[in-house]
Amino acid sequence: MCTLAFAWREFGDAWLVVGANRDEATGRPSTPPSVRDGDPRVVMPRDEQAGGTWIGANEHRVFVGVTNRRTDLEGERSRGLLITDALAAETASAAIETVERAVAGTDYAGFNLVLADEDDCVLLEWDGELREHAFDPGTHVVVNEGFDDGTEKSRAVRRALTGHETATEWRNAAREALRDHETGACLHRDGYGTRSSSLLTVEDGDVVYEFADGPPCETEYRRVNDHL
Repeated sequence: MCTLAFAWREFGDAWLVVGANRDEATGRPSTPPSVRDGDPRVVMPRDEQAGGTWIGANEHRVFVGVTNRRTDLEGERSRGLLITDALAAETASAAIETVERAVAGTDYAGFNLVLADEDDCVLLEWDGELREHAFDPGTHVVVNEGFDDGTEKSRAVRRALTGHETATEWRNAAREALRDHETGACLHRDGYGTRSSSLLTVEDGDVVYEFADGPPCETEYRRVNDHL
């Protein structure tokens, strides 16, 4: 996933709202998100090639999402499996510990990993060294090259998502921002591009997941779960 935007503790009607595009090789197989039984239950899509995922939330209201990070590292284990590991945690802090243990004992390609619950929202940057950045309440954007004001792309997407008064307004703005070709949020290249788009809203009582199973510039979002 290459564009990950979110508003954390910004709105009273939802403490987390997420909009994200997955950029991937067009031939890589995946299945749309669904509620997957387990302990805990999780709503997430699945990468059928490696068996992991790139985004999801669990019944404890822990959110995890990842973008690639350009490095020379070659991972012996899929980053997507690390996401499913983190989604087994009951809190964001416990998920962070899961990631710390994982990178200490296994090689992974570079990543930018966002973990959040109602108390904590953290970015873990991995390029052979693990760095942690705690986010303040507000709107943030993570892309491959960096986050927030660190890249032209993240700045442009963040501007489009700033200044909204409700989670509904933010989601509507995210639908537009994620289909934007000028910022690079929505990509179309030979054999590679934006394969899908996700909108997640995490409330005290539920997690609502809307999914566009194709480029958001030409694919409608559909709700994929009733309750988690």
